[in-house]
Amino acid sequence: MKQSLLAVVLFSLFVNPSVANEQPADEQRNDIEIRFNRDIRPLLSDKCFACHGPDAENAAAGLRLDLAEEAIDAGAIVPGEPSESELVDRILTDDEDMVMPPADSHKELTASERELLVRWIEQGAKYEAHWAYAPMLPRPEGRVAEWIDELVEQQWASARERQQQTFTPAAPADRITLIRRLSMDLTGIPPTADEVDAFVRSTSPSAYTDLIDRLLASERFGERMASYWLDLVRYADTVGYHGDQNVTQWAFRDYVINAFNENLPYDQFIREQLAGDLLPLPTKQQLIASGYNRLNQTTEEGGAQAKEYLAIYFADRVRNSSQVFMGSTLGCAQCHDHKYDPFTAKDFYAFGAFFADLDERGVYTGRGARPPVMPLPSPEQQRELDEIHAAIEKAKSDREELKAELIAGIDDWAPVIDEGIDQIWVDDTQRPKRQHQGGWNYVTAEDGHVHVGDKARYQHSDALVQHFVQNASDSIEVNRKTKFFAWVYLDPKDPPSAIMLQYNDGNGWSHRAVWGSDDIVYGHSKEDWDGYHRMGQLPETGKWVRLSVDAIDVGLPAADSKGVRLKSSKVNGMAFTQFGGSAWWDESGWREELPDTIIAAWHTPSAERTPEQLTKLHDYYLASSKQLLDADGRIKKLENALATIEKAIPSTVISRSVQPRTIRILPRGNWMDDSGEIVEPAVPEFLGKLDVADRRPTRLDLADWLCRADNPLTARTMVNRLWSLMFGRGICTSVDDFGGQGTYPSNPDLLDALAVEFIESGWDIKHIMRSIAESKAYQLSSVASSDLQELDPYNDLFARQGRFRIDAEFVRDTALSVSGLLVEKVGGASVRPYQPEGYYAQLNFPKRKYVADQNDEQYRRGVYTHWQRTFLHPMLKAFDAPSREECTAQRARSSTPLQSLTLLNDPSFVEAARVFATRVMDEADGDTQSRIDWAYRNAVAHAPDDEIVSLLAELYDRHLTQYRDDPAAAERLLAIGMTPVDESLDPVELAAWTSVTRTILNLHETMMRY
Repeated sequence: MKQSLLAVVLFSLFVNPSVANEQPADEQRNDIEIRFNRDIRPLLSDKCFACHGPDAENAAAGLRLDLAEEAIDAGAIVPGEPSESELVDRILTDDEDMVMPPADSHKELTASERELLVRWIEQGAKYEAHWAYAPMLPRPEGRVAEWIDELVEQQWASARERQQQTFTPAAPADRITLIRRLSMDLTGIPPTADEVDAFVRSTSPSAYTDLIDRLLASERFGERMASYWLDLVRYADTVGYHGDQNVTQWAFRDYVINAFNENLPYDQFIREQLAGDLLPLPTKQQLIASGYNRLNQTTEEGGAQAKEYLAIYFADRVRNSSQVFMGSTLGCAQCHDHKYDPFTAKDFYAFGAFFADLDERGVYTGRGARPPVMPLPSPEQQRELDEIHAAIEKAKSDREELKAELIAGIDDWAPVIDEGIDQIWVDDTQRPKRQHQGGWNYVTAEDGHVHVGDKARYQHSDALVQHFVQNASDSIEVNRKTKFFAWVYLDPKDPPSAIMLQYNDGNGWSHRAVWGSDDIVYGHSKEDWDGYHRMGQLPETGKWVRLSVDAIDVGLPAADSKGVRLKSSKVNGMAFTQFGGSAWWDESGWREELPDTIIAAWHTPSAERTPEQLTKLHDYYLASSKQLLDADGRIKKLENALATIEKAIPSTVISRSVQPRTIRILPRGNWMDDSGEIVEPAVPEFLGKLDVADRRPTRLDLADWLCRADNPLTARTMVNRLWSLMFGRGICTSVDDFGGQGTYPSNPDLLDALAVEFIESGWDIKHIMRSIAESKAYQLSSVASSDLQELDPYNDLFARQGRFRIDAEFVRDTALSVSGLLVEKVGGASVRPYQPEGYYAQLNFPKRKYVADQNDEQYRRGVYTHWQRTFLHPMLKAFDAPSREECTAQRARSSTPLQSLTLLNDPSFVEAARVFATRVMDEADGDTQSRIDWAYRNAVAHAPDDEIVSLLAELYDRHLTQYRDDPAAAERLLAIGMTPVDESLDPVELAAWTSVTRTILNLHETMMRY
């Protein structure tokens, strides 16, 4: 009964007009071979694998449809016998309790999908290994561009046979389209009108290949490619989480730009990013490249759990590295085995274990400080560093010679029992490893008064003011004999009403001495106490005065919990406070009294002194020598200068290998559950094993495995993305996912051939892009016939070129280039174009105010724009640039009114339009129509048709009249942007032309690549 019912249903499927064409059903079924990878796997992955896929532990009823043997053994599939197959029974039944997929999955099969499954089983239900994990097929012999076209045309022939329908591919593109297309694809910047004219007029047979070579050799190529790569590796200038503080890592961006420009082999590119720090004798650039491992989002939120965030960073790296280099979604196996691909949870954690050796913290401190970092001095800074290091070495050598001379004359020395030694703690510069607060306004003798050295600190206010140091690593050891001092000069014309010295012992600032009035409120009390000890009247004005404070008078050393004063305590802070007036502050510190041990040692005859006494006596003698103190002062001054230079030197995050953390499988991804199995670094098990004998595999081993010629993923992933950059879509459209939820390549033979060629060429990126550009397929027009559009709406056959809006950075680059504003300089710190006031109002920890660049940096390429993850620049956001919190292999492409509003109103575009209008008036000859033609060709490359010229001329005339009637409006328009207005031009006419150029820069044709 069951079989007869199935037969009736099957018959109805095959003859139903909704699922069959006019060809007889049996003949149709026999004509077309059903391919598992192309036709069946995507269907099963979409509708069935969530319950019956690679996640073996959670497979419903223990049935897996991704494995032929298990599906056949379970009786779900009987090859060649659909009527005997349980799968067919379940997908055709009308019983709601039996139908598969179940109704609550919302994955109902269409009639054509059910038919496809039945026909596949009828044809023998042949399974295939997943195309992305199978070995690559050999490439054809011959010139690459030629076999690209052969493989593309073979697909055309197959499509004609399969569809029983003819079609004509698009015609070759004209030369103007070609040069603009190539320029946008390879550099991200359109050609100039002169470049277009030269290419169009050239009669050289190598004109096109020469153009390709010129563009690939341009430094713009590296900038263009870097924009894409930085999306993949989620590069940004901020940390992402919580306060999204700035982090310095722009050197990594420069490394990427230079790597593409220098055509660094892709396998080496991978090794340097994943394991640059593990290479033998790594270069500076290889260490910078290793910063890839540190580009993930991080936090310094006060309540964050370090262990939790280490787990978050771990998962992020697995997601990113597997997606960037393998086109895989290994990250989906974090909580359980992958639902659609053969990745297990163990694979996830074993893969992440490669990165367990990275020196990192779960929760950071320091407002964007992300150690370990590497300093990046400029050539000038490096010269200064070398000079100061040499000077310090000489000063130290001279000191050692002086020390030897002094020790030789120690027998002629006698200590002055009643005097001590001044120890300078605050002087001409801010010392490292201290926190300096308030206004440290250093002045020289030319600008004020200096007691000793080169500088003093000037402080002025009409009220309470102070500057202070705290949390100093070189704290002061205070005993009951310690005397603090500070030199001060009070302005005789405007003296403060009160001055104060304050000391911090780690428990607060409750140790104060005050001179003058009681205007300073800190610790104020009617009665003197440790926190407000009155020292009498103000010191004499108009001269340098040494303020002296006995430590015991301000409660130092501090008392213990029982009130008993300690023998010693430490002071790590000193504050210089005044109320009103002007004062200069200079050297401050403390005086050490002659210790009893020194007195006893000196009174002991030299022949009877113990080694310990000799050492202490020598140390004290040397410490009290003015010559040696002066030598120490010279060294300290040099070291302070060194610290100042080092503070100004930018740095970049790098990888540093330490003892690897223990990595466990986290059950259900729970970071608090330590019950899981411990795993060692390993590649996904189904893809093989690393041959590393008994040692622990490293990130370098992972990189080497990725770059093996027999790795099925790495080369396929990259060439697919390169093809996507050149056509607007990949051979496999899911450029971020080669797995079960991805798409089947529209031309798998072409994908494999390019991947093999990539490897055999030495992983040569420019070679692949050059070969694609030389193919006839690349040079086709993007205009398709209606028949081709209907037959192949998604351009699977590549019988035409793609057409798409250029990426956000190139939208701005185009406006800057066309206007003549573009400043081309490779590399350097991130830049800040104009941005709406108050856009950062919600950024905290710390509060930030965006300050746009006021120099040439304003006109740099978009790739250099400061990338604030949580508050991405509004222009970039409007044109679909990603926040770079995660890997982005293909940006969304939207078309919204906000984009037009941005092009019309963003100051960058208004200024570009105004400068472009200046070019129109200065460089274009003839009447209004001639100037419009000139402007259009400079922006779009093609000449405008008569209708466009007429509309723009009408716009010009209308706005010319408007601005003549309201010249103030013209002035307001021309005032936008910091580029000076050409005063020799009529502002009303310039404003009218600016309206025209604003419109041209807003055109679909300007922002599209054809």
